[in-house]
Amino acid sequence: MAPTGTLATVGLVHILVTGGAGFIGSNLVDLLLAEGHEVKVIDDLSTGRRSNLAHLEGSIEFHEGSILDVDLVSRIVEGTDLVFHLAAAVGVRNIIEAPLKSIRTNVDGTESVLDACVRHDTRVLLASTSEIYGKASKYPTSEDDDRVIGPTHVSRWSYSTSKALDEHLAFAYAAERGLRMSIVRYFNTYGPRLHENGYGSVVASMTAQALAGEPIVIHGDGKQTRCFGFVGDTIRGTYLAGTTEGALGQAFNIGTSTEISINELAERICRAAGSSSEISHISYDEAYGPGFEDPKRRVPDVTKAAEMLGWSPQVSLDEGLPITVEWWRNNNDHLVATR
Repeated sequence: MAPTGTLATVGLVHILVTGGAGFIGSNLVDLLLAEGHEVKVIDDLSTGRRSNLAHLEGSIEFHEGSILDVDLVSRIVEGTDLVFHLAAAVGVRNIIEAPLKSIRTNVDGTESVLDACVRHDTRVLLASTSEIYGKASKYPTSEDDDRVIGPTHVSRWSYSTSKALDEHLAFAYAAERGLRMSIVRYFNTYGPRLHENGYGSVVASMTAQALAGEPIVIHGDGKQTRCFGFVGDTIRGTYLAGTTEGALGQAFNIGTSTEISINELAERICRAAGSSSEISHISYDEAYGPGFEDPKRRVPDVTKAAEMLGWSPQVSLDEGLPITVEWWRNNNDHLVATR
């Protein structure tokens, strides 16, 4: 699944993953270890889970702590060749319920990591999000397209703004302080270790409901469309963007361009789970409160990643959903206990 030898080619051996106990982060740690590299992880376990790394006990250096702890971050970054910075406040509900904490985590935490990387001459990969495009101005959306963001009094847009500011910081540190950096923008990743209370994914909540035989709840009319990429493809794109020399100073969309409505997604998850759950709809106001906005479409243009990284998604939704559902089944007792 991983492009063998990339890290060795550019002389990167010691790697830190911030947010490495999270859904994407822990899968990335697996890939890095499989490639034979030494890996450190920092995670405050606010949305990450120790269970995601339990199988790696003794194989990684784990630090429970916050990226807001400047001294801790500096000590851990020292001696590393590359940082994959995935730690962030994520999930729509988390952002809406604690916007101030989310902004501080994303902006101050990212600057803590970037500053440490400059001081210790360490390359960094910043994980960003498709949320920065907001409502978008065209589809599919490419890396240089304009951002269209809602009003500042709607807290839902604070996540988009904070992650965009993260990117501005990375580009500014590169221009003014010589930071070696690259950026990936994730589009709706799903797969094993995805959990509804952490990443805030619609796939996670629907899978939990389908396996429990509960009604699958869709926000809005369900006609909104998204593109869902399998985590194996996501971490492979992340890996390449973080290690390819030509990726320095660049941002890349990482996702699939295959569009699906949320209504159809619910039906496919039911089929994959063998579930007879009914599908119901509630308004956005009922789910998140007045004033919530959700883009009708979100579709990435992944041409740049294909041309500069040699990357393209390999796992279709029909292949990835059964793998995801099976993982949920095998972890059902633990997941239900934490819902």
